[in-house]
Amino acid sequence: MKIARRLTATTTPRWLIAGITVLAALTTPAAAQPPAMVVSVAASMHEALTEIAGEYRAATGMTVGLNTGSSNTLARQIVEGAPAALFLSADDIQMDVVEKAGRIVVGTRTRLLSNALAIIVPADRAGTVTMEHVISGRINRLAMAEPNAVPAGVYGRAFFERQGTWDRLRPTVVPFPTVRAVLAAVENGRVDAGVVYRTDTINARVSTIATVGDLNIVHSAAVIVGPRAVEARRFLDFLRSDQARAVFKKRGFDPQ
Repeated sequence: MKIARRLTATTTPRWLIAGITVLAALTTPAAAQPPAMVVSVAASMHEALTEIAGEYRAATGMTVGLNTGSSNTLARQIVEGAPAALFLSADDIQMDVVEKAGRIVVGTRTRLLSNALAIIVPADRAGTVTMEHVISGRINRLAMAEPNAVPAGVYGRAFFERQGTWDRLRPTVVPFPTVRAVLAAVENGRVDAGVVYRTDTINARVSTIATVGDLNIVHSAAVIVGPRAVEARRFLDFLRSDQARAVFKKRGFDPQ
C-alpha cells in the first residue's frame, strides 16, 4: 500500500432509476436521435464512456445511451428485464449476478479495465488529515459507497478489514449510493475523508493521502441477451480498440 428521450411518469419502468443520457449530435435534437442501444455503466466509468460513446457516434453514426448508476443497482435492473444491450460493472460480483440469471450472451464477458482505490480528504485539509488518522479512527465522518453492496464500498471494506481496523471505523462510515457521490461529499468538505477509485481523483478538488493498488479491482463488460446484441458486440469491440484504450488511459484506467 502506498500512503434522452423524455419518458413520462406513466411510462417509465420502476427499475429505470439511474436515468439515461443520450449522446446526440449538437445540431440535431436528442428526441430525433433515440439511442440505438443502451449501455448500463457503473458510475465510476461514466465520464470515460461518455467520451468514448461520442467518438463511436462520430465514427459510425450510431448513438449510444448511457444508463448510469451503482453496479448493484444496474445488475438488479438487468435481471429484472431492463433493456440494456451492454453492462459495464465495477466488479465481478455484480457481473456474476447477471450471468447467473442467464442474461449474458455466452462468451462475451470481458475483463475490460483494472483500477485502484484512493483514500482522499478535502483539498483544504491536506496535511491535517493523514492516513494514520483514518486508520486509527480519529476522524468523525468517513464517506464510502455502501460497503455491503456498491463495489467501491465493498473493496474499501475489504481493505480496512485486512488492516484490522474495520470494526473501529464502522461507526464513522457515512454510506453513499455511488462512488461519485462520495467524491462530491469530499470535494464539498462535508466529510473528513472518503474512499473512491484512483480514477475518480483525476481533476478532482481533493487530496489523495493513500493509494491501494493490490485489491484486484476489475471492471468487466458483457453483452446482454436481447435484440441489440449484435450492436452491443460492435461497441464492445470498440471499447477494446486503441482509440478507446487511449481514453481509458487518459482517465487513469488500466486497460486489460
